Amino acid sequence: QVQLVESGGGSVQTGGSLRLSCAASGRTLSNYHMGWFRQAPGKEREFVAVISWSGGRTYYADSVKGRFTISRDNNKNMVYLQMNSLKPEDTAVYYCAADLVDYSGPSVSWREYDNWGQGTQVTVSS
Repeated sequence: QVQLVESGGGSVQTGGSLRLSCAASGRTLSNYHMGWFRQAPGKEREFVAVISWSGGRTYYADSVKGRFTISRDNNKNMVYLQMNSLKPEDTAVYYCAADLVDYSGPSVSWREYDNWGQGTQVTVSS
């Protein structure tokens, strides 16, 4: 199992930026595809962005495309989510997740991920 700890959440105004970080320990991060997911109150957990084990492939939800950037540094066992031009609808708890690499690409379904952090709150006010 890999342990994940998110940080970097907070409260910002519309149009602001935040950078979320996810620190991994316990296993080599390069063995995992990584993803960011979010869950707003009363809503289902949803896909935000995922990145393949090497960083060579990234996928984004349409709602964040062009505003968010996922990246990773396997040497530092870190994954990041740079969030720009934030909107009130981005308000949610953001979770980092890890999926052991298989021959398929990184999944956009949160159900495929076995390892989760505790989440970090992001609040965007208008």
